[in-house]
Amino acid sequence: MGPLPLNELAERFDTPLYVYDLQEVDRRCQAFHTAFRDVDFLLAYSVKANGNLAVLRRLASLGSGADIVSGGELHRCLAAGMPAERIYFAGVGKRRDEMVAGLEAGIGAFHVESAGELSLLGEVARASGATAPVGIRVNPDILSPTFHEYTRTGHAASKFGVPMDEARDLFRWAWKHPSLDLRGAVVHIGSQILDPAPYLNAQRSILQIVRDLKSEGIELEYADLGGGFGVGYQGDPGLDPGEVAALLLPELAPTGLRLLLEPGRSIVGEAGILLVRVLYVKRSGGKVFVVTDGGMTELLRPSHYGGFHRVEPVEEASDRPTEEVDVVGPVCESGDFLARERALPLPEPGEVLAVRTAGAYGFTMASNYNSRCRPAEVVVDGTRVHLARRRESLDDLIQGESIPDWPEQGTDPSSAS
Repeated sequence: MGPLPLNELAERFDTPLYVYDLQEVDRRCQAFHTAFRDVDFLLAYSVKANGNLAVLRRLASLGSGADIVSGGELHRCLAAGMPAERIYFAGVGKRRDEMVAGLEAGIGAFHVESAGELSLLGEVARASGATAPVGIRVNPDILSPTFHEYTRTGHAASKFGVPMDEARDLFRWAWKHPSLDLRGAVVHIGSQILDPAPYLNAQRSILQIVRDLKSEGIELEYADLGGGFGVGYQGDPGLDPGEVAALLLPELAPTGLRLLLEPGRSIVGEAGILLVRVLYVKRSGGKVFVVTDGGMTELLRPSHYGGFHRVEPVEEASDRPTEEVDVVGPVCESGDFLARERALPLPEPGEVLAVRTAGAYGFTMASNYNSRCRPAEVVVDGTRVHLARRRESLDDLIQGESIPDWPEQGTDPSSAS
C-alpha cells in the first residue's frame, strides 16, 4: 500500500477495513494493454470482482470498459462515469427491465446465453423502437483447471453459454432479426486459471464459428475471450497477460477481429487487503483460535470456496513465537474463518492483521448476516487517502424496513383475568 502505514489506516477508519491501492490497479491494467497492444483491444473489467465507484472511475480514466451482470452494475458503471458504449452486459438471467435500461443507456452489447434470452431481447428492442447490439456466448465444453468446481464455467454441464451444436443456428437467427445487431462471439471458461493453454482452446472454438459464419456472409466485429486470469494468492506469480498474448495473438491478429477480455480478479485482487483486529486468542480442544472482528461476512471466499488468503501481522513480529492457529471471525457459524491451520506469530488482542489479495470478491460478496454492518472501503493513491465507502451504521441495517400498523393479533397474557 505504498508509504502509508496500515496501522494508521486501521486507527483512522476502524476495522474491519478494505484498502485498495489505485497505483497497483493502474499497473495491472497497463500490463494487459501492453500485452495486447498489437490488436484492437478493449479491457472490459469484470465489475462483479469489485464494484467500488472509485475503482470504476479509475479504470474508466485508463480507457477500460466494463463487463456487467446486472442492472445494478450498469447503474454503478454509469454513476462512475464509465462510457456506456464500453459496457457489455453478460449473465444468464437478464430481466426485461434490465434490457430496457441497457438499451436506453446505449451499451456496447448484450452478451446473450440462451435462445429464450435472445428472443426476449429482440422483442424488447422492437417494442422500444431500438436495435440491440448482441454478442452470443458459446459454451465450448472445455473443463478448465480451476481451484474449485464453482469457478469452472466452460464445460457442458455449466449453466453458462449456448452449446456448440446450437450456437451457429442462433447466430444465423440473430443476424436476420430486424431489431438485433449481431456483433460478437463470446466465451468464458472459468476463473482463477493459471495455465494459458485453455484460452487458446477457447479461442480456436469461437474462431471456427467466426470462419463458418463468414463463409455464409455473416461478419462479426469482435471476439470476447472472457476473463478468469489467475492471481498469486500464496505470494506466487499469477498468470502473466504477456504469456497469454503470446499464445493467442498469432491466430487472432490475422482475423482483424477486435479482442475483448474481461479480467476482474487479476486487476484488483492483489491491489486490495482486508484489515481486521484481533479480539481474543482462545485455546480450546488442542487448537489455538485467533478471533478477529472480521470473518465470513466481510470475506466469504475462505468459507465458500475454500479460498486461501495470506494473513500477516501489520507490525514486525519476528520476535514472537509462531504457532499453528485458526484465524476465525465473530459470526455464529462453524464455517466462519479466514484461515485454518496457519503458522502465525501469535498476536495479542488489539493487534491488526492484514488479509492479503482481498481486492476481488471481497466486499462485493459481503453480507449483513448476524445483522453485522458492512465495512468501510478506502482507496489510496501514493500518499493520498480517500474514504470511498463509509462503514454502515446500525440504522443502515434497518433502512427500508417497516412494521405493519394493523392491530396485533392474539391476547396480551397480562390482560387475562
